[in-house]
Amino acid sequence: MLLLLVIVRLPWAGDLGMHAATLQRLRHSPLDPGNPLVDVDTPSPYYSPWTVLLGCVARVTGFSVFVVLRLGALVALGLLVTGVWRYVRTLSARPAAPPLVLLCLLLLWGTAQFSWSGFLGLTSLALTVSYPSVFALGLAFHLWAWLAGAVRGSGGRPAGWGVWAGLGVLWAVVLLVHQFSGIVASLGALAVVGAARAGRRVWGRLGAGLLVGVVVLWLWPYYDFFALLGAGDGMDEVHRSLYRDLFGRYWLVLAGVAALGVRWWRDRRDALVLFFLLGAVVFAAGGVSGHWSWGRVLPAALIPAQVAVALEVVGSGRRAVRAGWACVLAAALAAGAWGQAGTLGYVVDREALPGAVAEKSPEPWRGYHWITPWVGYGDVVMARRLPSRQIPAYGAYTVAPGYPDFFLRDENARAAAVRTYFAQGTGAGSRREIVRAYGVRWVVDRGPGLRGAEGLRAVARGPGGQVLYAVVD
Repeated sequence: MLLLLVIVRLPWAGDLGMHAATLQRLRHSPLDPGNPLVDVDTPSPYYSPWTVLLGCVARVTGFSVFVVLRLGALVALGLLVTGVWRYVRTLSARPAAPPLVLLCLLLLWGTAQFSWSGFLGLTSLALTVSYPSVFALGLAFHLWAWLAGAVRGSGGRPAGWGVWAGLGVLWAVVLLVHQFSGIVASLGALAVVGAARAGRRVWGRLGAGLLVGVVVLWLWPYYDFFALLGAGDGMDEVHRSLYRDLFGRYWLVLAGVAALGVRWWRDRRDALVLFFLLGAVVFAAGGVSGHWSWGRVLPAALIPAQVAVALEVVGSGRRAVRAGWACVLAAALAAGAWGQAGTLGYVVDREALPGAVAEKSPEPWRGYHWITPWVGYGDVVMARRLPSRQIPAYGAYTVAPGYPDFFLRDENARAAAVRTYFAQGTGAGSRREIVRAYGVRWVVDRGPGLRGAEGLRAVARGPGGQVLYAVVD
């Protein structure tokens, strides 16, 4: 219910502007949308099967992209819940297992607030529920459940070739929708197969399914998936913070790590244990080598630990042991719930919250709807980095992208042009050259820096002292 209310409000933070901009381009030009943020014709990994579908929904229905993002969030949330339910059913027949696992996925993290797409903590999910990463993770849980059934087969025989081809397509779709969640899905699939002690017949079918998936990745027309394999170094600095404050963010998951130790003692090839080890090794390798973007694989270690402790509580062992696990988990969930209590601020006015909870509740970003009476679709706006992460959501372009863009070859030159334009010592002639080079029609800035500048006319004022200027020459 809390997440449904979050979807209604759709708090603006993080990458919401990027995803809204992606739908804007697909809504206006489904076959050749161009770059979602700047006015150039480049591919983008944000044009995935999921966003293309949502863009077509926006085009056919006429709904605004924010309404379509809410509809997509409802579908993704439903897919995630049903995927967790199906996956847990492959591990336990206990009726209480799926809902308890859901609670662990949401609350069993740490007591320091943390949010990032692809991470299923309540705070993260509240901000990213409309992002493609949630849809991709929902598909990942369904992939693992379907794969577990295919490996087991029926009557001692593995599933047929068509099932494995379908699994290959599903795997490729997860990778196309959200590449980092696709890696998590791949590690989870490896764990499922490794734990099943599959024979030759399964490995042959698995190879065929992988081949089908690779073909789908190769044929996807909106961007070159395999070109992204060389994009890791450019993303490392953005992800460096994933290796900070690990204890504060994740210490409650240690209960799950202990549960994994118990499962390993019972079965050296337990699926959850293998999944955890794969994720932990890749995450640690990223930290040691300085490939910080590898930190996005951390859910591959967190998810199996969170699932494992829930399964110990509902397991078939002695009642006293289960009671002990239940006490530990209840205390951990309570601590995790308090650590993420600030999520309530996204659906309840801060003034109505207790002071201690209100302090935990971050203020959502303010949008740029106030510029839309003047700035039209496709207009180019000169803006600094933070506004550039939001303005394209309304249909305009910015000079430099607000997010790293692997396919944009002149990204550094565009960022340098923005810095030069807003620098105090830049003359009117230099600003005029930048405006003409990038077709700038509007400028957004705050403070007195551009007040009275030649070639600009103030037309609107927004929150926080921001001003919209029209370029008049």
